[in-house]
Amino acid sequence: MKNFKLKQIPDRIAKPRNNGITMVMDKGLSVREAEDFVSVSGDYVDLVKFGFGTSFVTSKLLEQKIKIYTDANIGVYFGGTLFEAFIVRNQFEDYLTLLQKYNMKYVEVSDGSIEMPHDIKCEYITKLSKKFTVLSEVGSKDIEKIIPPYMWIDLMKKELKAGAWKVIAEAREAGNVGVFRSSGEVREGLVQEILTQINGEKIIWEAPQKAQQTYFIKLVDANVNLGNIATNDVIPLETLRVGLRSDTFNFFLGKGAKYIAKKK
Repeated sequence: MKNFKLKQIPDRIAKPRNNGITMVMDKGLSVREAEDFVSVSGDYVDLVKFGFGTSFVTSKLLEQKIKIYTDANIGVYFGGTLFEAFIVRNQFEDYLTLLQKYNMKYVEVSDGSIEMPHDIKCEYITKLSKKFTVLSEVGSKDIEKIIPPYMWIDLMKKELKAGAWKVIAEAREAGNVGVFRSSGEVREGLVQEILTQINGEKIIWEAPQKAQQTYFIKLVDANVNLGNIATNDVIPLETLRVGLRSDTFNFFLGKGAKYIAKKK
């Protein structure tokens, strides 16, 4: 519920959403911080990812935070790097036990830090999709590794076919790899080519920087799926989505819209 009415505000899909998703990274919030975060931003958050291996080193808080998020109708899952940490140690069954212990509904499958044959990755996606909602991440965390557009498209198609609910376009928490250059600039040709072949509703674009978020909102619309959003950026992102921040202020007003001062 908004505090007041404004005309020409783009419609935002209400929760539970399949599109217009905001995925947030929890990189080590305290229980109190998680409670405060949900009280302010919960309506705008669909997924919370416990980034990389943070869930391993915040064990005393983990169950409490999971409950805070799930009680607020926010899906939670462990970051793909943790999945990779189990796989590289040949502990997949232990990972399944971990997911069951914390009653996880979502799981991320990625290969951004390890070398994994793609058919093996797809096998993990298929196996996990029988019990969990799978998000699969495409792209490398290696800043030197450039994946051509045709390969991004091929990998995304195969992972969706294997059973992924959404594919995540890699950018890391800094937004300087994958679909972005090291400077944070969007690889526009890559993004637009991907969208010619992959339904945008099936992609979550990791976009931690304001300029990146603005780009995708203008390219797609207010209900584009965005991920790796910092906890204190959720409300600012929502204002970007509805044209109440300077970066998108005129975007939803229509062509030629401008303020004309009336003579007294």
